[in-house]
Amino acid sequence: MKHSCIPWVAVCAAVLAIVSFALIDSRSAAAQYAGAGATPQARTTPAGPVPRMPDGHPDLSGAWWLGRDIPVTTLRVGNARSAASAPPQRRETFSNFYQPWAIAKAKALSDKDDPSLRCTPVAFGTSNVSLAGLGFVGQIVQTPKFVTMLTETYHSFKLIPTDGRKHRDDVAPSYRGDSVGHWEGDTLVVDTANFNDKSWMHAEGNVSFHSDALHIVERYQRVDAGRLEVEATIEDPKVLTGPWKIQKQTFELAPFDQIMEVMCTNVATASLMEAAAKENYGRK
Repeated sequence: MKHSCIPWVAVCAAVLAIVSFALIDSRSAAAQYAGAGATPQARTTPAGPVPRMPDGHPDLSGAWWLGRDIPVTTLRVGNARSAASAPPQRRETFSNFYQPWAIAKAKALSDKDDPSLRCTPVAFGTSNVSLAGLGFVGQIVQTPKFVTMLTETYHSFKLIPTDGRKHRDDVAPSYRGDSVGHWEGDTLVVDTANFNDKSWMHAEGNVSFHSDALHIVERYQRVDAGRLEVEATIEDPKVLTGPWKIQKQTFELAPFDQIMEVMCTNVATASLMEAAAKENYGRK
């Protein structure tokens, strides 16, 4: 998030709380690296053919991450890869496709309004992949009838049936929506709908509200033993001017086989940031 740490205790406390949250995934990744007896610099992505299930479909199971820690340069923590190996910067965001009314609404919001400050999960993902949610790590457990996606940060899950069933019509709209999947060759297509409108698409103060008409289609393809490629197309006719097609993201098989529990508990951050914003506004 972008902050100017003006000399008020409330603002600085809020900033420190946000930074502490940002470090969670980095520390968990580092801890699991230590347990695996390796360092990020020394690790190499596993090579080899795509493993397969007994039914012939690719086995997507495993703990997956972006292959790097989260760098927090102001505190000199985290481990970022070199610019040559880091994924390219994404220039398009969900809000780039807002309709005029949504653009006006977005200008009235800021990081203090981020629902994730109140332990609300994102509808999509900070890394533009729903598997990782607010963080950079997720795990897939695959069976013949289900693909289960476990998200480390905020410790949530998605159950994706792959046996041909349709979307459920007996459940209320939810934060992460209702997902169904099917195979197109070696690609798992995950169709998610039935969202509520209480979350944002991303966290970390990235204003990205959506409506209950949100519809996300993701395509997961394991290209070899150590890499998982994910593409997505997002539609929201109530908010967007047209579909938003996400740049392909590449996840790597992590050097650990289990994610950790990273729960959200620091709800005091939201009130701190609201108080700081009011004080800042009053001093202008």
